Amino acid sequence: SVPRCYLNKQLATMRVLKGDPAELSCTVSKDNVTGTWFKDGLKLTSMEGVVFEKKGLVHKLIIKKAEDIHAGKYRFEGGDVKTEASIFVEDPPQVDKVLLKNLTSVPMVAKAGEGVKLRIPFEGRGPIRTAWLKDRMELGDDSRIRVDKTDTCTTLSISSCDRRDCGDYKVRLKNDSGVLEINLKLVVIDKPQPPAGPIKIVENSANNFTIQWKPPKDDGGKPVQRYLVERQQVGRNDWETLGETPRSCTSFTTSKVEEEMSYYFRVRAMNAEGVSDALESGEVKTAGKATPGAPDPPEIVSATRDTITISWKGPRKTGTSQIMGYIVQKRKKGTVTWLPVTNVPVKDKKLKVTSLKKGVQYEFRVAAVNAAGTGQPSEPSEPAFARDPTKSPGHVQDLKVSSSDSTSVTLTWNRPEVQDGNVVKGYEVEMRPCNSSSWTKCFTLPAESTSCKVQGLQAREKLFLRVRALSDSGPGEATELEACAGAAAPVVSPRLLIDDTVKSFLVIRAGNPIRVKIPFEGSPEPVVTWLKDGLPLPSRAAVSTEDGATQLLLRAAEFSDSGTYTVELGNGLGKRETFSFQVQITDIPQPPGAIRLEENVPNTVTVTWDPSVSEKWEKNLYYTVLKRESQKGPWHVLGDLIYNNKFTFTRLVPGRDYYFKVVAKNDLGASDPAETVQPWRIWKTKAEFRVKAQKYRGVNQNQPPRFLVPLKPHVVVTGSECHMSCAVGGHPAPKITWYKDSRDLSKDPNYFCTNVFGVCSLVVLQATKQDEGEYMVEASNDVGHAFSKAFLAIKGNS
Repeated sequence: SVPRCYLNKQLATMRVLKGDPAELSCTVSKDNVTGTWFKDGLKLTSMEGVVFEKKGLVHKLIIKKAEDIHAGKYRFEGGDVKTEASIFVEDPPQVDKVLLKNLTSVPMVAKAGEGVKLRIPFEGRGPIRTAWLKDRMELGDDSRIRVDKTDTCTTLSISSCDRRDCGDYKVRLKNDSGVLEINLKLVVIDKPQPPAGPIKIVENSANNFTIQWKPPKDDGGKPVQRYLVERQQVGRNDWETLGETPRSCTSFTTSKVEEEMSYYFRVRAMNAEGVSDALESGEVKTAGKATPGAPDPPEIVSATRDTITISWKGPRKTGTSQIMGYIVQKRKKGTVTWLPVTNVPVKDKKLKVTSLKKGVQYEFRVAAVNAAGTGQPSEPSEPAFARDPTKSPGHVQDLKVSSSDSTSVTLTWNRPEVQDGNVVKGYEVEMRPCNSSSWTKCFTLPAESTSCKVQGLQAREKLFLRVRALSDSGPGEATELEACAGAAAPVVSPRLLIDDTVKSFLVIRAGNPIRVKIPFEGSPEPVVTWLKDGLPLPSRAAVSTEDGATQLLLRAAEFSDSGTYTVELGNGLGKRETFSFQVQITDIPQPPGAIRLEENVPNTVTVTWDPSVSEKWEKNLYYTVLKRESQKGPWHVLGDLIYNNKFTFTRLVPGRDYYFKVVAKNDLGASDPAETVQPWRIWKTKAEFRVKAQKYRGVNQNQPPRFLVPLKPHVVVTGSECHMSCAVGGHPAPKITWYKDSRDLSKDPNYFCTNVFGVCSLVVLQATKQDEGEYMVEASNDVGHAFSKAFLAIKGNS
């Protein structure tokens, strides 16, 4: 028997880019095999761009440069051998590399008000679907923006751009072989926005007036160079320029104001493109001359039998000019008459008062003087005796808190050691809160014993306490508690402080943080527990509890984080309180699946599509169905808020091509669309008319065209249909041509024209503002021409 031939290596299916070389090869077991190649069932003897080669056991089909004609199923037969494979020629969308580099490397810059046109030619196997996107949303035609497409080019036109057009754009080119996405950047420069307000008055004095503002929120794409400051006196019409500030300075000081006069101020920002609109202040009244405020009471520094030395601090409010000195006054304790100590203001803040009577108790006060006059006097000083100093009593001993309750603290101490016969006459008790530096007396009269009870405190209030001994020679040094003492806090049941900031239902976008902070109260400090769906929180969750509030934080939300969260308080005494809230994690939906079109009812189309995968977790997902009536026409919404996967469109015009797309939406935005690839058409059936011609006698058969019923003006609402019609006579039957603004509409797919026995109609489907204008119908035959015109006005929906 003759040995059979068999394959050592068979053909392999391959994909190749258009223009690239390709090679099919197989290896047989016998050298004397003469092979035959077939393509799509037909024997190949020769083919353009294809070479057949045999080297020993290897048979090859070599394609030097793959073209669309080379795609198909190939088969090799030789002897007992048969093997086959397919070649797929891929021709994805392509853009010239030099043009692509120029578009993507440098942002396109335009000035506000200018028109912008971005034109991108492309190559690739048709049909190529194009889309322009900005901020992930597809751009459509409107009053300023237009998207055009031909078989080899797509163009984005903006008639008058402004700052809102700045941003990142994406051009998506897609066919059956692949997708090409081109990222572009458009920068629109303009004059800046007005400075951010309001204008604040920082200083308002008789000498200087200072205003302050914030930089504009949008600098127009060019840095602010300076600010222009102007003023207008109330009651006048003219503005006066005060000056300029550099861009780093957002305040301005001027002395060009009159006292007690009302003004308006305004500020404008300037960059290389121009000057912004003005930020204007309300009516502002400048200050007049003002005297100083009252200083703090003077302090007693020292005393002798006929002198007392006092010191003081300057007033907090100095008025509209500098302090020139101080007026010092004195009086005997128990009297009402104040007597001057000096005849001229004292420039220093310390004075030794002389010529006092021994053993008399004196009080002192001071008043500041500036250019506007003498200010308010201070409160009196502590009374002081004019006598030689004696040793004050020493410190009290062993000061401590002996007991406390919810509203009081009881102090005890021991008497100080007696020095040089100084007899203690009583004790002064003072307190201050932990957050204050001012001491206040707890009792009007000194305490006589070595204990006292400080009452009227708030629960859990903490304070410092000090005690000093009193004798005839004056008060001794104070002894202060080393730590804060506080009233014991009562038992308070745990309670969650839920207000408007704590929501019971949260919708969080996937990837964003979940942060919920809930304040609470309770004494003793409650124990806080967090749960999700009745179980402990996932390990990614972080919980922090401090300062009377507890917070839940998940830094990047996932879909699995949806559910019911519960916070629970317990104080260990059997008292508990809980609060629960719902969290729903969502995101922009995934696009719908494939679209299918069916004519279940004559002259209608039912659009069905596979649901978006986002329906699994998104309860509020719905769909929007759009259509257009030509490959490059504008998209119109057919149905919105659709919660199933089917929509029927009834207003079809036979003979027209329709394209459909479906978008999934939720509260966060819209998905990429699912689109039909091939157009949908209902073929127009032509009815058979039989007309029995009437016989006329003595009628001239050749008549020029004339309008029996002319066109009439129409006014329609945006989105509705418009039927314009007229009646035409003449012999031979006139040819009818429609025009809009002198443009021939014969080949425009957006208009539907008919002529039935001289009754001529033009149908405008779903009219837009672009359809507004003057329409003209021309009737012509061999004898002459006739015209009729009318205007179509489009009104917006109210």
